[in-house]
Amino acid sequence: MAANKKSLRQQRILSELEHEPSLRIADLSGRLNVSSETIRRDFDDLTEQGLINRTYGGAVRRQSSEPGLNERHKLHIAEREIIAKQSVPILAGARHIMIGSGATTVHVAKRLAITMNDLTVITHSFGVATVLAINPTIRVIMAPGLYHAQEGAMHGAQTIRFLENYRVEWAILGASGLDDDGASDALIEAADVYSVMMERATRSMIVADHTKFNQAFPARYCDWNAVDVLVCDENPMGTLGGTIRGAGCTIKAASKP
Repeated sequence: MAANKKSLRQQRILSELEHEPSLRIADLSGRLNVSSETIRRDFDDLTEQGLINRTYGGAVRRQSSEPGLNERHKLHIAEREIIAKQSVPILAGARHIMIGSGATTVHVAKRLAITMNDLTVITHSFGVATVLAINPTIRVIMAPGLYHAQEGAMHGAQTIRFLENYRVEWAILGASGLDDDGASDALIEAADVYSVMMERATRSMIVADHTKFNQAFPARYCDWNAVDVLVCDENPMGTLGGTIRGAGCTIKAASKP
């Protein structure tokens, strides 16, 4: 009977997380009429099963995939524009940059195109290359490889070998998830490319909105001590913010208008 109650309670927790991005222990305790310690044990069990990620005082649902790029372009537009506006001044003086694929990095590229000149950008993303084309002083070098239609980018061994031939001042990368272990992506092939871009850059920047906080995806491509700057629309709180700062990564959190 006790085991059955536990199973039903944990299914209820997962169901609640389908409708809310995160849950706090105190709220769940009252909602389910059980002690905080019971909820903590449930969270521990669900974390071990790979179904949730623990956060400071609560939990979020672990995800293994995210929408395609075309769908992501419709989401969090204002947040991404804020991130782009904050990120570009940090790049002042750079002449060679690598930019990874993703919806947020496309917004950064748009901002680059209207604010910077005499720049060489190496990318595997057709979206990034397209928006940079409006500025004739920006030279775009497109990495070859196997085309991933859903992401609109090139991946694979050929892409990686190509990128290894270059050295740049900055790598600008997006992420599907950000947690205490670092940055991760839903697409393993993309994570491989991002790792190489970071290796070939003197400094690295991750651009991601607050919905990526405390999310973990299959392919972790870096830990926080490899990241110089995180640019986001909100300040990560709790253990995540402490972990990022403790690793020496600067957080540039924008204020919403």
